[in-house]
Amino acid sequence: MSAPVPPAPTALDSFLSQKLRFWSLMAMVLLVYVHAYNLHPRYLQPFTPVQEPLGPGTWLQYLLANGLLRFRIPILFAISGYLFAWRDGAEPHGQRVRRRLRTLGLPYLLWSGLWLAALWALEQFPITKQAIIDAEISPFWPRQLLSQYSAGELVQRWLVVPAPFQLWFLRSLLVLNLVYPWLRVAVLRRPVIYFSVVGLLWFFMIDLPFLESAGLLYFGLGVWLALRGQDVLTPPSWVRPGLLAGLWLGVCLLKTWLAFHAGPPFSTPLALGMLALHKVGEVSGMLVAWFGLNGLVRWCMVRGWFRWLTGFSFMIYVLHVPLVNYATELALRYGRAVPHIHLLTYLALPLLVVVVSVAFGALLRAVAPRIYRVLTGGRGLATS
Repeated sequence: MSAPVPPAPTALDSFLSQKLRFWSLMAMVLLVYVHAYNLHPRYLQPFTPVQEPLGPGTWLQYLLANGLLRFRIPILFAISGYLFAWRDGAEPHGQRVRRRLRTLGLPYLLWSGLWLAALWALEQFPITKQAIIDAEISPFWPRQLLSQYSAGELVQRWLVVPAPFQLWFLRSLLVLNLVYPWLRVAVLRRPVIYFSVVGLLWFFMIDLPFLESAGLLYFGLGVWLALRGQDVLTPPSWVRPGLLAGLWLGVCLLKTWLAFHAGPPFSTPLALGMLALHKVGEVSGMLVAWFGLNGLVRWCMVRGWFRWLTGFSFMIYVLHVPLVNYATELALRYGRAVPHIHLLTYLALPLLVVVVSVAFGALLRAVAPRIYRVLTGGRGLATS
């Protein structure tokens, strides 16, 4: 039995619309900094220790990339769930799914394929070929090059584990949109059961096939907030941004300290402790960002240049990986004599990648708007 269909949506509150655009852009910029992490081991889990000496640069990288900035995916899922549910009732679900196939599924396939072509081209030059090998972001480790893959692995690289690995978010969103009628019933009729189950899956990092637990939790939260008509601009009485900011910073600092001072050997209790700190930091960071930075949102969104930038959030998203990974390897190899090269690369390279992504997007939108529309699913055209 399905839940009743709500009436067609009214217009979004103007400031809420501004906040959604602001955080859609800022989450992408922060995502570049998370993926620009250049310490060892490179692959970050909530409980990843650092295998390098403690110093100002290594400390700052870990604090940001595996601490303070980890709220960006939850806030993107929550925004997506809120907007999808807010438009509930405007058109049949089948029609919405067809649109999402065009705005999520098609860009996923196109960008995954384009990056495969770009990787093949990069492998033809010794310098960039070595950067690909050094980055070690292939899922078929230790084989890093496309020329080492079988035909089946190439298809898998295109459809399932794309070179721009951040595309998993588009795939997950598409699946969440497909199952929305069932998810909607669950969050409306059995919210306690739903959020208890997916909350445990999220905490212990247990994902379902093609459905990440973070998506089930935060997309579901956005759906619940929209369908219940909750005020998402006024902080609840229990939300104290100042106290939450202290909690957010405190747990991230403690987790960073543990990452440098824990082990070896690295024990399961320690990993669970770091995992708990990570989750607390994720939630508190999202609450602080959403309720505590309204002044920053207003300051940015009254400026035309910033509103223009919000139109290129998607281009930053699809271009930054693996670009930032390969550029990092080149910078570290050829700049090894530069003092503090790891920190300088981490701080400066993401900004350069953002600039390149925005410039490419602006150029493509200007000279080939139809191609731009297809590649972005129609995103960013309103700011042109």
